[in-house]
Parts: sequence; C-alpha cells; structure tokens
Amino acid sequence: MSGLEIERKFLVRGGDAYKRAASSSSHIQQGYIPAEGVTVRIRVRDDRAYLTIKSHSDAAGLSRYEFEKEITLDEARHLLKLCQGGVIDKRRWLVPSPDGRHTWEVDEFFGDNAGLVMAEVELASEDEPYEKPDFIGEEVTGDRRYYNSHLLLYPYKNWHN
Repeated sequence: MSGLEIERKFLVRGGDAYKRAASSSSHIQQGYIPAEGVTVRIRVRDDRAYLTIKSHSDAAGLSRYEFEKEITLDEARHLLKLCQGGVIDKRRWLVPSPDGRHTWEVDEFFGDNAGLVMAEVELASEDEPYEKPDFIGEEVTGDRRYYNSHLLLYPYKNWHN
C-alpha cells in the first residue's frame, strides 16, 4: 500500500467498552529504524510483518505520505534488531463506527506505555465527516507525544498527567 494517509487520533475514555464493540483484535509489536526526514517502521502483526516508511505529517498532523510493503517474519525479526529504543507492544481492536462507514483502530498499549489507550480513524479527505463511538475522548491529532515513535523515547509511564 502506498499513498496519502489521513487520520485523526483520539484518547479513549470509559473503560474497555471498545473491546465489547470490536469486530476483531490483533497483537502488534513494532520498532523504528533511525532515519533522517522519514519514519521507518518494522511491524509484526500476529503472523504477518510489514516495512513502512512515512513522511513527516503536514502542519495540522492530519496527513502524510505512507509506503507499506509486506515482508517475511524472518526479515522482520532481523530488522527489529536494528530498531532503536526497543519495541512498542500493543493490542489493536477494530471497531466499526456507529454508522458503519469507518473502522476505528483502538490501540491498547502494554509495557512502558501500559494505561494508554488511543483510537484513530482513517479518512479519504481531511474534511470527510465521521461518526465517533461513545468511548472516543479528547482529540490528539498532531500531538507528537502520542506518536508511537515518540512513545519509545518518552514512555507513557514517565508522563506526569
């Protein structure tokens, strides 16, 4: 997959209501290879692996170019050794929007980021309307503290909320 990624990110509130609404979930481990001007991510999602390269976000934090290619699990294991700062460990829950037009991806973090739960919705355009499930809280789109690559360097457990 390649193209423009447009997404909005939110904190999740109200406990684990998203789990009851989810159509499926998967375990994700991902790390980042140091690179100038782009984000290079290695991700293992259940039994599949991906190499992803993303440009920096626009000023609003809503959109950026994304290139993604499936790689073998063996390739991913080797590339994860090149990642800096460790690995993000999370469970992703897929939740249909109330109107059925979008799928919300809800990430429940583990390890040093335990306690953090975020949701995002991908859109076809920056002004595309979308319906929020009841568990969606404060919007954090464009707030770099909530980027996975940032959470490796500044884990949620060290934040002073």
